[in-house]
Amino acid sequence: MHSGHGAEGPLTPGLVFEMLQAHQRTAALKAAIDLDVFRAIGDGPGDVASIARHCGASERGIRILCDFLTIYGVLRKEDEHYRHSPTSAAFLDPRSPASLASIAQFLSNPAMREPYDRLAEIVRKGRTILPGEGSVEPENPIWVQFAETMAPMMAPMVGPLGGVVLEGYTGPMKVLDIAAGHGLFGIEIAKQNPQARVTGLDWAPVLRVALDNARRAGVEDRYEMLPGSAFEVDFGGPYDAVLLTNFLHHFDKPACVGLLKKVHAAMRGGGRAATLEFVPNEDRVSPPMPAAFSMTMLATTAAGDAYTLSELTAMYEEAGFGGVTAHPVPMSPHTVVMGRS
Repeated sequence: MHSGHGAEGPLTPGLVFEMLQAHQRTAALKAAIDLDVFRAIGDGPGDVASIARHCGASERGIRILCDFLTIYGVLRKEDEHYRHSPTSAAFLDPRSPASLASIAQFLSNPAMREPYDRLAEIVRKGRTILPGEGSVEPENPIWVQFAETMAPMMAPMVGPLGGVVLEGYTGPMKVLDIAAGHGLFGIEIAKQNPQARVTGLDWAPVLRVALDNARRAGVEDRYEMLPGSAFEVDFGGPYDAVLLTNFLHHFDKPACVGLLKKVHAAMRGGGRAATLEFVPNEDRVSPPMPAAFSMTMLATTAAGDAYTLSELTAMYEEAGFGGVTAHPVPMSPHTVVMGRS
């Protein structure tokens, strides 16, 4: 609670200043990633001079940047030496297998960031000021960058999604991975089921990233590419499972229902259609990360939103699916929502 009154202590404007200055935190973290500060701190000894040498930066700049990151808990400081916090060691040192440093590139892409400078205008209009359909404009190059840089953020989701889709299912199966991006979700199905054949659907330049990942995972011989728009290309099929990971939130309800009807028509009876989504509670203000995701959709799309489970269930049912179930992914803001054809 930030209200700061009553039993919680005197009322202060702290929250107002915090929100007005929040851009500084974004810029500081991005600068530290760009300068390779977190690798320098992992290497040690962690004094300003050695970090500055590693980063090719001024000592004054490094001191102030590292102090700032320490104030907000990203780093630790002892005896004029900076150390990793558990968070920066795990998620920001590029040598950590769980490093998320690459996602800064996509999340700070001008197409994702600049709309916020005109947010009042966007709120008035009710849609992004980006051209056309915004981030989902056909062949938008940001999705190549997404596929190349966002895999570390999605990697913890692939196992749980694969487990939900494959639960109790063995033997040959055909899987369609819509908006495949980096391809990790379809690739995980192929890894968990050696008899699964996966078709990745996305823009052609994006699918090249997915195919590279399939090659690295050793499933390239069971991975096919279907380039184009999910709303326009013939899906083929019939499929036993269809994946719609982080896709429906970019569109309004009629577009989602239309797409889900197309998916339903391309599936075998009893097949499984799984979405991975930010699913807020029905109050739309909790939990914080899934609920706040609707702001990203307001800023970057023409009509997208973060949909509640009741809304997603209604879309699935209108498209002909039944038995809709929700499977929250542990330690994550995501939920797998699955319907049966």
